[in-house]
Amino acid sequence: MREIVQRTETVVRTRVLPDAGRMPQAPRPAQRPSGQPYTLPEDAIEWIEALAALRREAVTNPRVAPFREHIANACERTLEALRSDAPGPDEASPGKS
Repeated sequence: MREIVQRTETVVRTRVLPDAGRMPQAPRPAQRPSGQPYTLPEDAIEWIEALAALRREAVTNPRVAPFREHIANACERTLEALRSDAPGPDEASPGKS
């Protein structure tokens, strides 16, 4: 005599779709693609070089393309802060930490 065993497996998958008309959230990298720790430029020359690299990447790198609008908005806010005399919202007041 043979015993027949019948099983049913249920697999549940959840997928979050971006809202229509909304840009995906930009990733926050913990490290550079080379594996080196992610750090910010430390002086004006490094910032200029980093922005030039970003300008090139925004045009040629398909991984950057979906975030071009986010990058542009961040750059516009930074430009406004650089051209104004008032400290930005993320800057601590003098004497406060």
